[in-house]
Amino acid sequence: MGMAPYLCLVTLLLTIMTILSNAQPSPGYYPSSQVTPIGFYQGFRTLWGPQHQNVKQGTLNVWLDRTSGSGFKSLKRYQSGYFSAAMKLQPGYTAGVITSLYLSNNEDYPGYHDEIDIEFLGTTPGKPYTLQTNVYVRGSGDGRLIGREMKFHLWFDPTKDFHNYAIFWSPNQIIFFVDDVPIRRYLKKSDATFPQRPMYLYGSIWDASSWATEDGKYKANYNYQPFVGQYRNFMISGCPIGGSCHLPKVSPSGPNLSPQQLSAMAWAQRNSLVYNYCKDSRRDHTQTPEC
Repeated sequence: MGMAPYLCLVTLLLTIMTILSNAQPSPGYYPSSQVTPIGFYQGFRTLWGPQHQNVKQGTLNVWLDRTSGSGFKSLKRYQSGYFSAAMKLQPGYTAGVITSLYLSNNEDYPGYHDEIDIEFLGTTPGKPYTLQTNVYVRGSGDGRLIGREMKFHLWFDPTKDFHNYAIFWSPNQIIFFVDDVPIRRYLKKSDATFPQRPMYLYGSIWDASSWATEDGKYKANYNYQPFVGQYRNFMISGCPIGGSCHLPKVSPSGPNLSPQQLSAMAWAQRNSLVYNYCKDSRRDHTQTPEC
């Protein structure tokens, strides 16, 4: 009988530890605080689907219906930098719909391009959005792009509010951030596995029904149109071609993540990572030697 209070206390402590282990940790450093946000027209132009795009009260709205989606593009090309935007996604049935923020030089090197992606893969009601990060290096022109996908089910609902999503691309590493929590770091191990050519920053909403949601099992259903993506608080700080260069610090020490940031990244991958290309036994890893 005398042990009962102690057992209750142990149970309570274990419950608290479980809750805390699943709570978002502080990264201890906030790269987004180093960069001043810009308005859409300060850094971007409409690329396609102008009739499916508007800016209201500082928020860029893009939408997809059965006639078209929409995309935008930075005014400058960059050799490296910190690139981010706050995004809010549409709830409900969004299968097949991709809402994205990414770096690419596809227009300069069609069929042989580099790309660094943040893509939200549409979903069906009751299932979480999948955030896909990806890196392409000198993609082939025959449809056999070698993807380096890592996918996450985030620790919050991205349809409820705006959250900040960022790519840091330096000559030696790529880091993906969600609300300043690093979720993935991709290191340069060779010239062949790391994007080095200048890229533009893009965003878009489009129909990728053939693969986006559960490998194409669920398609875009235009009975639910329009599908809307929202962007604001754009941040670009990098090295434009022919311009001056200043990369923001991504950690207290500069280029390398701090122990606290590494701990936060380990937490994100432990709790939210749902796919890692390096651990997919179906993949031909001779094509991804960094694994």
